[in-house]
Amino acid sequence: MIADCTALILTGGESRRMRQDKAALILGEHSLLQHVIYSVQPLFKDTIVSVRTPRANCDLLQVSDNPLHQGPLAGLAAGLTQAKTAWIFVIACDMPFITPQLITTLAGFREGVEAVVPVVDGFVQPMAAFYSVHCLDALQEILNGSGKHSLRALLAKLQVRYVNEVEMRSSDPGLRSFLDLDTPQDVASAINIK
Repeated sequence: MIADCTALILTGGESRRMRQDKAALILGEHSLLQHVIYSVQPLFKDTIVSVRTPRANCDLLQVSDNPLHQGPLAGLAAGLTQAKTAWIFVIACDMPFITPQLITTLAGFREGVEAVVPVVDGFVQPMAAFYSVHCLDALQEILNGSGKHSLRALLAKLQVRYVNEVEMRSSDPGLRSFLDLDTPQDVASAINIK
């Protein structure tokens, strides 16, 4: 168990490319949200679900985004405000293949930084990352400012430990944890993955 951290599952997106609520989409026998919950719950004492509107079939603590803000940054802000731990592990609900082993590996890089973020194929993965509660001030500054409201804008203001593929492959050899399902075609392809 990662005792000083809370899991935060982001489910508040508009799912435009999927054309239906991604969190409720069934993959195999479970919804995408359930897949992520099953992966993170054994590792964390608390799990929070960030929502745009409350989810009827979810027994976990739910936090709603501030109506003045949208997107993953608003979800992260809501989760950090609710967290009773020093860290949050953020994971998007459309990443059903995240593994506990990978999360544990990432947790090991937190010393002396404010965020731990994987990099896969040269792309930063800010929606499968650790964030310290100390980044809340910088986050609020971005949300209340006139610039771009994005997780990448937040990372530019933080001390970040970027974790490369070599450092992650021992816990997830194929890096399947980073497969995100954005379209119906992605879901069709993912049906055979396990």
